Amino acid sequence: MKTIPTIFLLAVSTTAVLSALPAKAQEQPSSLQSQANASASAPQNVVLVADSVELTSDGLLIARGNVEALSSDIRLTAREIVFDNETGEIRLTGPIRITQGDQATIIASAADLDRQFRNGLIHSARLVLADQVQLAASKMTRLDGRYNVLDKTTVSSCHVCENGEPPLWRIRARRVVHDQLEKQLYFDHASVLVRDIPIFYFPHLRMPDPTLDRTRGFLIPEFNHSSLLGYGVKVPYFLPWGSDKDFTLTPYVSSETQTLEFRYRQAFKNGGLELNGALSNDNIGGQETRGYLFAEGLFQLEKDYKLTFDIKAVADDTYLTDYDYADYDRLNSDIKIARSNRTENTRFALYHYKTLREDENDEEIPSLVLKAETERRYLNFWGGELRTSIEAHGHARRSTDDVSGRDVNRANANVQWLRDWTIGNGLRTGVTGALAFDAYTTDNDSTVSSFDSGVAPSVAGYLRYPMTKTTSSGTTYIFEPVAQIAWTGGKELDIANDESTQVEFDEGNLLSLSRFPSHDRRERGLSSAVGLNWSRISATGWRGGMTFGQVFRQDSQTDFTNSSGLSGTSSDLLVAGQVSNQDGLLFTGRALFDTRGDLDKAGARIGWTNETIWLDASYIWLQKDLAESRSNDISELTFDGSYRLNRHWTGLMDWRFDAVSGETSEAGLGLEYRNECLRVGLSLSRRFSTSSTVQSSTRVGLNVALLGFSVNSNDKSYDRKCG
Repeated sequence: MKTIPTIFLLAVSTTAVLSALPAKAQEQPSSLQSQANASASAPQNVVLVADSVELTSDGLLIARGNVEALSSDIRLTAREIVFDNETGEIRLTGPIRITQGDQATIIASAADLDRQFRNGLIHSARLVLADQVQLAASKMTRLDGRYNVLDKTTVSSCHVCENGEPPLWRIRARRVVHDQLEKQLYFDHASVLVRDIPIFYFPHLRMPDPTLDRTRGFLIPEFNHSSLLGYGVKVPYFLPWGSDKDFTLTPYVSSETQTLEFRYRQAFKNGGLELNGALSNDNIGGQETRGYLFAEGLFQLEKDYKLTFDIKAVADDTYLTDYDYADYDRLNSDIKIARSNRTENTRFALYHYKTLREDENDEEIPSLVLKAETERRYLNFWGGELRTSIEAHGHARRSTDDVSGRDVNRANANVQWLRDWTIGNGLRTGVTGALAFDAYTTDNDSTVSSFDSGVAPSVAGYLRYPMTKTTSSGTTYIFEPVAQIAWTGGKELDIANDESTQVEFDEGNLLSLSRFPSHDRRERGLSSAVGLNWSRISATGWRGGMTFGQVFRQDSQTDFTNSSGLSGTSSDLLVAGQVSNQDGLLFTGRALFDTRGDLDKAGARIGWTNETIWLDASYIWLQKDLAESRSNDISELTFDGSYRLNRHWTGLMDWRFDAVSGETSEAGLGLEYRNECLRVGLSLSRRFSTSSTVQSSTRVGLNVALLGFSVNSNDKSYDRKCG
């Protein structure tokens, strides 16, 4: 008997021994069976490492002590390997561990296999799939290089501790067949146990193994209760259709409704689309069939253009809220073709609007809008930058009545030249010159001209003087006063104000030629703006900033509403601020104060995101303004957040409060338990309604997901610890 050195490369014999490990096919087979054959028969170069390797006189190859074999992405470790060259049998003595990439691991005490590893018996086997699902059996039989048959099997994706404590849940089956090619698990006489208590029994059960991305079958059901719809259950069924599309059909059955929800997704070479919708027959809607359809898509076209669409349709105004599908009060649909880059922004768009508000009439809102626009930049033009823009726009109402059925078409063109300089001590200055052309046609409105047009020249100059200071602790302060003087000429056009009824005055448009959101109104005459920017950036990650600003003009602009903060010859004082830190906290706020110090408009938002907390809260205050179709003050607080109580428990809450009426409009509470193998969510929500069409409702929901099978569990922070 001869001892071989510790590391030995066997070009023929060892290749025959370990080519039995699952190998990747060398070429694409024409059928499933040929793929399995190719996978099993393709020889691989194998490196064998052991404390000793012996070749006996009767044809046995014996490797002993820390045996390790490597081939492609296959790794095998054992205490001893014996290969009989005459019979082709392989005997492995454990502990044995066979891994293939990060997809599968087999752990066993002993194994007897054939030369090609296609058939054999593995004793006290444990099969681990994708480091998530464990299958433990007294023995595992390997058949045809494709099937692993496990007898008296326990399956779970939960951690199994050595102290004998049962996992949170497991499936105990008389037999489990793992099809490696189809990546499916087939159970015979399966019982689902929570701890050691049997809950469900299935004569036959099929589940995907976690290495499979998508497969046909039922998903985890969802149980809920609604004061409108009663007790109900949703049972999703996922149906893949080729490799590029799939359906999810979800029957929803309760005492008050029979509903079929659906989702369709398809991927294309240049984009994809998704359809979501539902059809219902219920006892609360006042009509036999109700439903909705939402469609979204994105496609990359030639010459860097992108096609996007977002289409929303619903059968009646209350369906979405009755079933808690969405919280829209208007449905905005659009189809766009656009191209954007550093020097161009071009867009062709079609919009459709449908109101779900009780106090609005679909006949009298611009339900169809068509727009085409392009803006281009020309750099280094006469030492500055030249911008040109052209826009064509049209919107129509379904009504043909005078005024309330007004239809408008317009064309707008603008040429703008900008240049700035940096002069002594860091002073920044710049000038802007612009020439705009506007033309409008108006139908079904006798109060304005059927056609009007005009030219509006503009000129502006600004100064900015940024100053910085850095302290010994590394904190940086930035102090920047800003000022602008501007003039816009041209006549006021005899057209209706359809698009500039809602005006926002903020730090983004403090130094602007016009603060109206569209071209149907322009700020004309002489005006000036002054402001102050202050920032603090600390070395520890805290950042804060404040902006103060005000606009003054020679003549007041009558089209600015009182609550816009821009009416009169002097605007409200703009105060805006922002604070953020390294722990995920972000606060932004903005307010407008009139000359008497009264608050006209305010808004604030706080977000906080880290490993423990997720928070999104906002507050808005708007004074009543009939010019903006607001007959009452608005003061509303919204809150949406979650807090991770400990490793496994998370609390959730959402709340919307109307401070004017002193009533809550929406509220919800939730509690979620999650570990490495299970997620359970319990939710309670209440919607309060004062509308005559939308009813108040209460909902209770229960959702359970077995992680590791249909839902992956990649966040290790939820994993339980043994002991």
